[in-house]
Amino acid sequence: MPSSAVSTPILRPFAWADVPAITAIYRHYVDNTAITFDTEAPSEAAMAEKFAHLIALGHPLIVAEQDGKVLGYAYASFYRPRAAYRFTCEDSIYLDPAATGKGLGKTLLTELLVQSRAFGFKQMLAVITADTANSIAIHEKFGFTHVGRYEAVGYKFDRWHDIVHLQLSL
Repeated sequence: MPSSAVSTPILRPFAWADVPAITAIYRHYVDNTAITFDTEAPSEAAMAEKFAHLIALGHPLIVAEQDGKVLGYAYASFYRPRAAYRFTCEDSIYLDPAATGKGLGKTLLTELLVQSRAFGFKQMLAVITADTANSIAIHEKFGFTHVGRYEAVGYKFDRWHDIVHLQLSL
């Protein structure tokens, strides 16, 4: 009988060939959600520059792929640029819309935590649009605690959005 096995997504380091797919994934969230407060999607060149900076710093940058297709990506980088924050990172995870709800965010966050600890980060912050219940819930499942809420700090799609800060000691 022929095999109808479905491959499992793999996690791997970022490659420069990922830039178009990552840019397309991010564009979806810029154009259709308040998950990011960017109001104009960055170009592939701008995304490549951003990732070049992460690579130069040695920060965790992970890609999820299945059958050669990029399904999502995650990275952790300095929460703020000042030297005193050098042990505190903020996480970012973005999935292809077709890849959501299948546990891939959990898989990426698990590996991101491992790599962030190995890098030497001591605290991880998640800065999340307050009405993004699924993102808040996954962070809570990993032990992140609520440490703050900023009201009406982002204006997108003709309305104000709150953000919440969650924190995990690494």
